Amino acid sequence: MAKRTYLDSGVLLAAFKGGEGVFQCAMQILDDPDRILLVSDAVWLEIMPKPLYEKQHEETEFYETVFEKAERLSWEISTLDRAAEVAKEYGIAAMDAIHIAYALDAYAAELVTTEKPGKPMFRIKDVKVCSIRDKLT
Repeated sequence: MAKRTYLDSGVLLAAFKGGEGVFQCAMQILDDPDRILLVSDAVWLEIMPKPLYEKQHEETEFYETVFEKAERLSWEISTLDRAAEVAKEYGIAAMDAIHIAYALDAYAAELVTTEKPGKPMFRIKDVKVCSIRDKLT
Protein backbone atom coordinates (compact mmCIF):
# COMPACT_ATOMS: atom_id res chain seq x y z
CA MET A 1 0.00 0.00 0.00
CA ALA A 2 1.34 3.43 -0.95
CA LYS A 3 2.33 5.78 1.86
CA ARG A 4 0.32 9.01 2.03
CA THR A 5 2.99 11.72 2.30
CA TYR A 6 2.17 15.38 2.89
CA LEU A 7 4.87 17.69 1.50
CA ASP A 8 5.50 21.09 2.96
CA SER A 9 6.73 23.93 0.75
CA GLY A 10 10.36 23.48 1.65
CA VAL A 11 10.49 20.05 0.01
CA LEU A 12 9.35 21.46 -3.33
CA LEU A 13 11.76 24.38 -3.03
CA ALA A 14 14.60 21.96 -2.20
CA ALA A 15 13.74 19.82 -5.20
CA PHE A 16 14.03 22.82 -7.51
CA LYS A 17 16.59 25.08 -5.85
CA GLY A 18 18.36 23.01 -3.21
CA GLY A 19 22.01 22.12 -3.04
CA GLU A 20 23.09 18.69 -4.17
CA GLY A 21 22.35 16.76 -0.96
CA VAL A 22 18.98 18.32 -0.13
CA PHE A 23 17.99 18.23 -3.82
CA GLN A 24 18.64 14.49 -4.01
CA CYS A 25 16.67 13.78 -0.83
CA ALA A 26 13.72 15.84 -2.05
CA MET A 27 13.73 14.19 -5.48
CA GLN A 28 13.82 10.71 -3.94
CA ILE A 29 10.58 11.52 -2.17
CA LEU A 30 8.95 13.13 -5.21
CA ASP A 31 9.91 10.21 -7.45
CA ASP A 32 9.03 7.41 -5.01
CA PRO A 33 6.34 5.25 -6.67
CA ASP A 34 5.33 3.90 -3.26
CA ARG A 35 4.04 7.29 -2.11
CA ILE A 36 0.85 9.20 -2.66
CA LEU A 37 1.99 12.81 -2.55
CA LEU A 38 -0.26 15.31 -0.81
CA VAL A 39 0.04 19.07 -1.31
CA SER A 40 -2.27 21.81 -0.16
CA ASP A 41 -3.50 25.19 -1.26
CA ALA A 42 -1.22 26.55 1.49
CA VAL A 43 1.80 25.01 -0.24
CA TRP A 44 0.66 26.51 -3.55
CA LEU A 45 0.31 29.93 -1.94
CA GLU A 46 3.78 29.71 -0.41
CA ILE A 47 5.64 28.72 -3.57
CA MET A 48 3.77 29.68 -6.75
CA PRO A 49 3.12 33.46 -6.66
CA LYS A 50 6.76 34.56 -6.85
CA PRO A 51 7.87 32.46 -9.85
CA LEU A 52 4.59 33.28 -11.62
CA TYR A 53 5.07 37.00 -11.04
CA GLU A 54 8.72 36.90 -12.03
CA LYS A 55 7.89 34.78 -15.11
CA GLN A 56 10.25 32.00 -14.03
CA HIS A 57 8.75 29.50 -16.47
CA GLU A 58 11.03 26.55 -15.70
CA GLU A 59 10.40 26.86 -11.96
CA THR A 60 6.66 27.33 -12.47
CA GLU A 61 6.47 24.27 -14.74
CA PHE A 62 8.39 22.17 -12.23
CA TYR A 63 5.98 23.02 -9.40
CA GLU A 64 2.94 22.58 -11.64
CA THR A 65 4.16 19.09 -12.54
CA VAL A 66 4.36 18.21 -8.85
CA PHE A 67 0.88 19.63 -8.22
CA GLU A 68 -0.54 17.61 -11.14
CA LYS A 69 1.04 14.42 -9.82
CA ALA A 70 -0.06 14.98 -6.22
CA GLU A 71 -3.43 14.91 -4.50
CA ARG A 72 -4.29 18.57 -3.95
CA LEU A 73 -5.96 19.53 -0.69
CA SER A 74 -8.24 22.57 -0.78
CA TRP A 75 -8.75 25.29 1.82
CA GLU A 76 -11.32 24.23 4.38
CA ILE A 77 -12.45 26.23 7.39
CA SER A 78 -12.40 23.04 9.45
CA THR A 79 -8.72 22.53 8.56
CA LEU A 80 -7.91 26.09 9.61
CA ASP A 81 -9.83 25.54 12.86
CA ARG A 82 -7.82 22.38 13.47
CA ALA A 83 -4.61 24.32 12.73
CA ALA A 84 -5.51 26.84 15.41
CA GLU A 85 -5.99 24.04 17.94
CA VAL A 86 -2.69 22.39 16.94
CA ALA A 87 -0.87 25.73 17.18
CA LYS A 88 -2.21 26.36 20.70
CA GLU A 89 -1.65 22.84 21.97
CA TYR A 90 1.91 22.42 20.68
CA GLY A 91 3.19 26.02 20.39
CA ILE A 92 3.59 25.72 16.62
CA ALA A 93 3.89 28.63 14.17
CA ALA A 94 0.85 29.38 12.00
CA MET A 95 1.94 27.92 8.65
CA ASP A 96 3.47 24.84 10.25
CA ALA A 97 0.20 24.27 12.11
CA ILE A 98 -1.74 24.66 8.86
CA HIS A 99 0.48 22.07 7.16
CA ILE A 100 0.06 19.69 10.09
CA ALA A 101 -3.72 20.15 10.06
CA TYR A 102 -3.82 19.38 6.33
CA ALA A 103 -1.73 16.25 6.90
CA LEU A 104 -4.03 15.11 9.71
CA ASP A 105 -7.21 15.80 7.74
CA ALA A 106 -5.83 13.90 4.73
CA TYR A 107 -4.84 10.90 6.89
CA ALA A 108 -1.20 11.28 5.89
CA ALA A 109 1.20 8.70 7.27
CA GLU A 110 3.86 11.38 7.39
CA LEU A 111 4.57 15.04 6.84
CA VAL A 112 7.91 15.65 5.12
CA THR A 113 9.64 18.97 5.70
CA THR A 114 13.00 20.67 5.36
CA GLU A 115 12.75 22.10 8.87
CA LYS A 116 15.47 21.19 11.32
CA PRO A 117 14.49 18.48 13.78
CA GLY A 118 13.81 20.03 17.14
CA LYS A 119 11.48 22.72 15.78
CA PRO A 120 8.10 22.85 17.55
CA MET A 121 6.34 21.04 14.68
CA PHE A 122 8.22 17.87 15.66
CA ARG A 123 6.28 17.83 18.96
CA ILE A 124 3.13 16.62 17.21
CA LYS A 125 2.37 12.96 17.82
CA ASP A 126 -0.68 12.43 15.60
CA VAL A 127 1.33 12.35 12.36
CA LYS A 128 4.96 11.42 11.84
CA VAL A 129 7.01 14.53 10.99
CA CYS A 130 10.18 13.77 9.01
CA SER A 131 12.90 16.13 7.87
CA ILE A 132 14.91 15.49 4.75
CA ARG A 133 17.77 17.12 6.66
CA ASP A 134 17.97 13.91 8.75
CA LYS A 135 19.17 12.07 5.65
CA LEU A 136 21.99 14.57 5.11
CA THR A 137 23.80 13.83 8.37
